[in-house]
Amino acid sequence: MTTELTSPAPPGTVGAGEPATGHRWRWIALAVILAAEVMDLLDVLVTNLAGPAIRADLGGSPTVIQWIGAGYTLAMAVGLVTGGRLGDLYGRRRMFLVGVLGFTAASALCALAGSPGTLIAARVAQGLFGALLLPQGLGLIKEMFPPQQLAAAFGAFGPVMGISAVGGPILAGWLIDADLAGTGWRAIFLINVPLGLLAALGAARFLPESRATRASRLDLPGVALVSSGAVLLVYPLVQGREHDWPFWAFAMLAAAIVVFAVFAGYEVRRQRSGRDPLVVPALFRRRAFTGGLVTGLAFFTALAGFSLVFSLYLQLGLGWSPLRTGLAGVPQALGMVVAFVLAGAGLAQRLGRRLIHLGLVVVLAGVTGMLLTLSLAGDHVTPWRMAPALLAVGFGMGLVMAPFFDIVLSGVQDGETGSASGTLTAVQQLGGALGVALLGTVFFDGIGHGVSHAVRVTLVAELGLLLVTLVGAFLLPRRARDGH
Repeated sequence: MTTELTSPAPPGTVGAGEPATGHRWRWIALAVILAAEVMDLLDVLVTNLAGPAIRADLGGSPTVIQWIGAGYTLAMAVGLVTGGRLGDLYGRRRMFLVGVLGFTAASALCALAGSPGTLIAARVAQGLFGALLLPQGLGLIKEMFPPQQLAAAFGAFGPVMGISAVGGPILAGWLIDADLAGTGWRAIFLINVPLGLLAALGAARFLPESRATRASRLDLPGVALVSSGAVLLVYPLVQGREHDWPFWAFAMLAAAIVVFAVFAGYEVRRQRSGRDPLVVPALFRRRAFTGGLVTGLAFFTALAGFSLVFSLYLQLGLGWSPLRTGLAGVPQALGMVVAFVLAGAGLAQRLGRRLIHLGLVVVLAGVTGMLLTLSLAGDHVTPWRMAPALLAVGFGMGLVMAPFFDIVLSGVQDGETGSASGTLTAVQQLGGALGVALLGTVFFDGIGHGVSHAVRVTLVAELGLLLVTLVGAFLLPRRARDGH
């Protein structure tokens, strides 16, 4: 799931000849953009649920389950860095169409995959096309809607994403269990094909053309350095355990640090030479931004890792079906939706950074409650026993996510907002890849002592990540608007 953050460029060609009240087909166009968001959200949620079934069918080591998720989010993280700028350069509707058609084709390839390698490659393609698709939505909405309707337009995201978060895993679990026409897990990807084609037809008919009046040039060497660093970081975390942590795994992790340092130096030189940097170097002198990177990376790593390990525990440890697993996760999704509603109703504005700390305390309590529940109940755990802890985890995570990006961005200068928001969105996805890699590895490393032991060790690691997030949050501004 990607939170749209890329700042829109100045108004371009959208709505030429349109009345000042906005684009004529704006509400239908909004539905098209929301359909794309739903496809992305579902593809993040349902693959965690389907991982055991996919591995049982295609074979391969446990790392296959990790790469199905990490390949998608890692590609998304890398692609988001340039996805928004490609829309500025070549037109947002055009890039939206390329993205949605590519995403749909990649989904079909996922459904047809006959080996783990083919599926992982198709998932990487999905992530890259999704990174091209998703950033176009915000710029289009800002230009299609008059100011007095923008709040209503963005307000539609909450209910749609909430319904998808609750219903998506249940639908995926039902599709896998139902095994319609022998499709099994493949149905979760096949469902994207009609949805994607409808979104493409809607985009071609109802989305206006839109591009920036001044678009920054692409920093391709910077993209190459960031991509290399991300792969060097994630690959050994996933594969190192399978090879008993050889020297090359630690060498790659060290190389990742070196590559990111080279990237930082290159960006400084690029800006000094008058060219557009991928990330504005001055951002790293902003306490709010650096604190946001640390806090966001730790939090989204914990968020993605918890989702994966919870699904693996229920299916591999307790032998639950995908449908029962999807239903068991409903309290967490509902808690998150309720938190977003409360935050949007004024709680975020009143509490500011304190809401993030409050949310983290609630998540810590929920994870601790889950650890105690699993320890006491053992193999006799039921969905009802886990529901209170899951509700707390989801509610707390929603309280953290709702104000997070606004608070971080309030600590940067106006001219740096576009670069900062794009970088934070990419970090969100990188955190997703790290969560699957890091906590998935902790889980599979402990599975030799039993699945119950593995999940308890992983939850302890989860608590550690949340404590890092709690400390890092003190670096953030107190409120979203005053930047103090």
